[in-house]
Amino acid sequence: MSTTTTGYENLLASSSSSSTSSTTSTTTSSSSSELSNDDFLTLLVTEMQYQDPTDPMDTETILTQTSQLASIEAAENTADALDELSSSLQSTTTFNAVNAIGKMASLGSNYITYEGSDDITFEVYFPNEISDGTLTIADSDGNVVRTIDLGDTAAGESGVVSITWDGLDDDGNQVDAGYYSVGATYVDPEGTSDTTVLGVYPIESVYYEDGELSLKLGSNYYSIDDVVEIYEKSDS
Repeated sequence: MSTTTTGYENLLASSSSSSTSSTTSTTTSSSSSELSNDDFLTLLVTEMQYQDPTDPMDTETILTQTSQLASIEAAENTADALDELSSSLQSTTTFNAVNAIGKMASLGSNYITYEGSDDITFEVYFPNEISDGTLTIADSDGNVVRTIDLGDTAAGESGVVSITWDGLDDDGNQVDAGYYSVGATYVDPEGTSDTTVLGVYPIESVYYEDGELSLKLGSNYYSIDDVVEIYEKSDS
C-alpha cells in the first residue's frame, strides 16, 4: 500500500518514532535550528523515498527547493563576509584614530554661533606662548565687530586657550545673533609672529562607544565625522 506525502510530514513522523537516545542526540546536534547542505539533501532523499509512486515529486519542485537552498546559503555567506569586513574596517579605523593622537585636526570652520545675548566662551589653539596680539571676531560678511587684546587677557598662555566674549562690539553695542568667525594674530616672547583660528586643535585622545569614534579636541569631544582634516603638527 502506497503512502501519500505533501512534503516532509513522513520524515517528521518517522523521526518522532525514533528511540529516546536518537532523539536526544538529534536535538543536541541541531540545537542551532539550522540545516546544512547535507541535512537538506538527506531530507530531500527521504522525501523522495516516501513519495507516492502514483504521484511523484516533479523535477521542477526538486529544482526549486535546491535553488532556494543555494540562495539562502549564498545570502548567509554574504552576510558573514560583510560582518567580517565590517569588523576589520572598524578595527582599522580605531587603530588609525589612535595613531592620530598628537596630530592636528581641523573641524573645517572657524565660526561660533552666537545666540544674541549673554557671554559666550570658546577655545582657540595657540601653538606658541602668547606675548602680545589681537583676537578678532567678525560677522558673516567679514566685518570685524570686536577686537580683544591678547596681551591683556592671555599673555603667557599657550596651547588651547579659553576665551570669553560678552557679545558686545568695539563700541559697546550688543551684536545680533548669528555666525561669527574667530582668528588671532600674535607674537611669542621672542618676537616671532604667528596666526591661528578657531576650529583647529591637537588631538588629545580617542573615545570609542557604541561603534562611534570621537576625538578630544580642546576640552570637548567631537565625532570623527565632524573632522575634515588630520595632519602632522608643525615644528614651531
